[in-house]
Amino acid sequence: MQLVNGFKLMEYAKEKKLILPAFNTTNYELTAGIVKGYEAMGLGGYIAISSSNLKLSSPKIIANMVKAAMKDVSTPIALHLDHGKSFEDVKACIDAGFTSIMVDASHLPLEENIKEVKRTVEYCHFYGIPVEAELGAIGGKEDDHISEEDAKTNPEDVRSFVEQTQCDMLAVAIGNVHGMDLVPKLDFPLLEEIAEISSVPLVLHGGSGIPFNQVRRARENNLIKVNYGSDLRQAFIRTFGSAYEINHNEFDIMSLSKEAIINVEDRVKAIIREVNIH
Repeated sequence: MQLVNGFKLMEYAKEKKLILPAFNTTNYELTAGIVKGYEAMGLGGYIAISSSNLKLSSPKIIANMVKAAMKDVSTPIALHLDHGKSFEDVKACIDAGFTSIMVDASHLPLEENIKEVKRTVEYCHFYGIPVEAELGAIGGKEDDHISEEDAKTNPEDVRSFVEQTQCDMLAVAIGNVHGMDLVPKLDFPLLEEIAEISSVPLVLHGGSGIPFNQVRRARENNLIKVNYGSDLRQAFIRTFGSAYEINHNEFDIMSLSKEAIINVEDRVKAIIREVNIH
């Protein structure tokens, strides 16, 4: 199956009343495990990669890898740029065939954030690609970036931000954090207030640390997408770590890679199952 356009995937989620998971990849094993997990569950979502991880490869390599892994798949999957940090990365990903884009200018002052998102939206919409933006600051560790910021989304800024940028999804900071080192404390009254104001669906980053019952509760407040990265990376790394602990002379990368794909797939299936229990 071909990659699905992000707008089509959003329509699919609304029609089926789903929260779309976005699973971050870095390499082939993670990608293959994610695709197999989606296919096994028969529910769609995103494969995502952040700007910082593109340092290890390129948008074109990632797109080709994902397409190869999806060769015999019937489940709708979009390829998403997560935390796009530069306009150059956005353009490169569009050129490579990504079907959904996030621009993250949340570290900038509000007016500059709006300006950067607006520029990205104008470019992506020309190619029929939806854009996710972020308002507020999410703390924790995202790939190789550590943020000590923890500024919740100001609901007073939401309506103007969405109207001026014309973004299609809004990532919010309501106490969610990146990584597994910090404990999230979701502010549901704030989420409810934002959901009433925002004309576009909402996104939660840092899903790996958020209890599933809280994710399901957030679905009642216009949540359409939740990001998972650390969960899958732990499943991948533990495969090799456990083998090394048993045998310091272990060298069978092929067998361990196959095992890692299975472990990632199992985690993907568990997350999809838990997130979309009705």
